[in-house]
Amino acid sequence: MRLELTDEDRAFQQQMRDFFTTKVPQELRDRWAAGGEVDPKDFIEAQQTLNAAGLAVPHWPAQWGGQDWSDLQRHIYLQEMQAASVPPPLAFNANMVGPVIAAFGSQEQKERFLPATANLDIWWCQGFSEPDAGSDLASLRTTAVLDGDEWVVNGQKTWTTLGQYADWIFALVRTDPQAPKKQQGISFLLIDMKTPGITVRPIKLIDGGHEVNEVFFENVRVPADQLVGEVNAGWTYAKFLLGNERVGVAPVASIKKVLATAKARAAQARTHTGSLLDEPLVAARIAELEAGVAALELTVIRVAAGSKEGRPDPASSIVKLRGTQLQQDALELLADIAGPASLLWQQPQDTSLEAWTAHATPTYLNFRKASIYGGSNEVQRQIIAGGILGLRA
Repeated sequence: MRLELTDEDRAFQQQMRDFFTTKVPQELRDRWAAGGEVDPKDFIEAQQTLNAAGLAVPHWPAQWGGQDWSDLQRHIYLQEMQAASVPPPLAFNANMVGPVIAAFGSQEQKERFLPATANLDIWWCQGFSEPDAGSDLASLRTTAVLDGDEWVVNGQKTWTTLGQYADWIFALVRTDPQAPKKQQGISFLLIDMKTPGITVRPIKLIDGGHEVNEVFFENVRVPADQLVGEVNAGWTYAKFLLGNERVGVAPVASIKKVLATAKARAAQARTHTGSLLDEPLVAARIAELEAGVAALELTVIRVAAGSKEGRPDPASSIVKLRGTQLQQDALELLADIAGPASLLWQQPQDTSLEAWTAHATPTYLNFRKASIYGGSNEVQRQIIAGGILGLRA
């Protein structure tokens, strides 16, 4: 099967490519492409550049900065952004809390939060997971008790990504412990991170970085008007949010860039017979990954073109699953090409090793998380088995 873009979509693709490669500073894009710890200033500069051009939140309602794009155009936008190594709009703002407030928030909440959220004047973080409520999120135990015109919040959240930079947190809290079903007693609350009683504690990751945190709430008082929608309807809003979180989970362009880098590095690595790229097993591994990415890209385009009225094609679960696998395989290949040099994560100043080798293994380890976020791969396999193949246990 051969899928091609229309002339209109090709023109749109070129428009996006020109913007990302000329309007976002090259040095910023180079830092993003190099990997390593996130610089919040780069995130803010990139998103504000996009927002000034109306490109930060194209999937939002037009009133709040959205664009009337097709799902295929949305896909093209994401792929060109990745290809140009532009830091994407902060997911917590653009894909998570923003759409929830736009869909379910009060008019006052929309006016107060949406412009600042789109422009990253407010940096949001996500308060969903807890020590005993990860995949089984409905088991969360952080409580919010109404006291006059304030909610009093107590509990703990964990794996709070980039929470050390956040101005606000959107949190799922239990407001009715006696609800007949645990999903029915949960509400969606917006909380200022500067509120007394909030403590953020870093979690050190396997790659040596500080990306996630624990967040503790001790008698944190939150104005009642910062509850989104209805009391005890938070589970509905959470499901809506998690659907938006899956936007762009198959980063085709990013995988292509990793493969191109791997080929270039392999060609530079000398062996007694030539270069590492001349080794049959290495060449076969690269060819297999390139074939897989080509098939993934066709599937992504087909899924994007087949989505109707905001409902994704059921094959989107295949895209998420296979995209995750290929991304991880490509990063593993790059780490293998770096070889033992990639095990020295903190290189001394007098080293003869190239800088990229220090990022290879930490980046590979960091992206093991891709198997979980956006809906775990185990869940995607269940969806594929039941929803696409029609299999039942």
